[in-house]
Amino acid sequence: MNRSDESSGSRRSAPLGLRPQNALEFAFRQLDEYRASQQWVQDRLHAAFTRWNWPGAQRGLVTELVCGVVRRQATLDVLLQKVLSRPLDSLEPSLQTLLSLGAYQLAFLDDVPDYAAVNEVVELTKSLGYHRWTKIANGVLRSIGRLCTEERSDQPAFDALPLTGGYYRRLTEAVFPDPAADLAVYVASAFSLPLWLTQRWCQRMSPEEVCAVAMASNTAPQTYLRVNRRRTSPTALMEKLQAAGVKVEPIADHPDALRLISGPAIPQIPGFTAGEFTPQDLTAMRAAPRLSPGAGDRVWDVCAAPGTKTTHLAELMDDHGEIIATDVDFERLTRIDENAKRLGLSSIRGKFVKTDGTLLPEGPFDAILLDVPCSNTGVLHRRPEARWRLEPRDIIDLVEQQANLLAVSWMRLRPGGRLLYSTCSIEPEENEERIMRFLALHPEARLLEAAVFRPSAQGDGGYQALLQHFVQ
Repeated sequence: MNRSDESSGSRRSAPLGLRPQNALEFAFRQLDEYRASQQWVQDRLHAAFTRWNWPGAQRGLVTELVCGVVRRQATLDVLLQKVLSRPLDSLEPSLQTLLSLGAYQLAFLDDVPDYAAVNEVVELTKSLGYHRWTKIANGVLRSIGRLCTEERSDQPAFDALPLTGGYYRRLTEAVFPDPAADLAVYVASAFSLPLWLTQRWCQRMSPEEVCAVAMASNTAPQTYLRVNRRRTSPTALMEKLQAAGVKVEPIADHPDALRLISGPAIPQIPGFTAGEFTPQDLTAMRAAPRLSPGAGDRVWDVCAAPGTKTTHLAELMDDHGEIIATDVDFERLTRIDENAKRLGLSSIRGKFVKTDGTLLPEGPFDAILLDVPCSNTGVLHRRPEARWRLEPRDIIDLVEQQANLLAVSWMRLRPGGRLLYSTCSIEPEENEERIMRFLALHPEARLLEAAVFRPSAQGDGGYQALLQHFVQ
């Protein structure tokens, strides 16, 4: 509690250790504590959902509210500042959180009526003991409601609030900078992204592409299930899930994938404990088949934890051969063993390595998967706070780290072997330019194929390049 709360005598009426009364209070408490701890949002939510057995529909709403507010904070700040008579940052942090939650519902959630969104926040101020905030919350949120219209458009504008699916909500006043005058500034403000990043994108993409990438970066990710064919088939799993009331659908160009439409948390879905599937994004599902390891191969997954791609490699090899899965995070490394056991895979061996490059496994390897640490600009929709933690200098540091990892990995690849370089970034320095520099230094390396993925409804953004050690 900050000093202004203490001096006014206000207090929370419900101790934070007690179960929240509703989804809004749950979301408020997670966001309020996130501001202070800066713990990763998904980690906070996972711990909270584990602690309290929260209903599925309410769990989804809490996730939407928490991730949405963190993801769209810059946009919410612009909307709130438009209707406030004093600087937003002069308000107490907890009040800012409450107003952001209300504004998010009014601006982005069509299934919550305006009066309900306002009333819920007002009532929450009372139940938490913040009575002196009741009037300001009511006034500010009613003003936000009047600012938002039901009219939609498909073009950016100074009075257009980006939603999802290519649509914008028209506002009653000019709120954002004019995109025709400076697109990067508009995208940073309206889409809630760092200005330095939108400036980078505007330098190499068309206006339409920039807005499409920005909109995808704000769209909650789809959930896909990768079927473990060693345990079941896509058809059998789909029938099993549908019989249990879990809604899924097949994906045309991903024969081993199902899209989860609705259902319980992943661990509670039938077949998960039995190892019949693994949650994985469609873009990530392309990595292991692109490397195409064979049965009996010796494979190295360099930055393996938590092992989603590692287990895919083992499934493609029918669990015949050896996969060395390394990582610098010992705790995350244990998750590889857990996933392998659940999926019935015995060919994977986890190995701890140090950040200084010591304890690396000895080569040679037939195939290497190098999924390098990166800026994550292709998966900003998955990691709500990532956009606010990334700095321009980070990309420079990451490029150097990626170069070192690629060089070390290549030294352990046998002649004729294949290496897949993979990122979840859409920045050229980490992708195409990194590979071109490597090829210039290694005449024995051949680029067999490469794919650039921009974030969309069809999967995460990223890059995959398949290299082969050419035998002269």
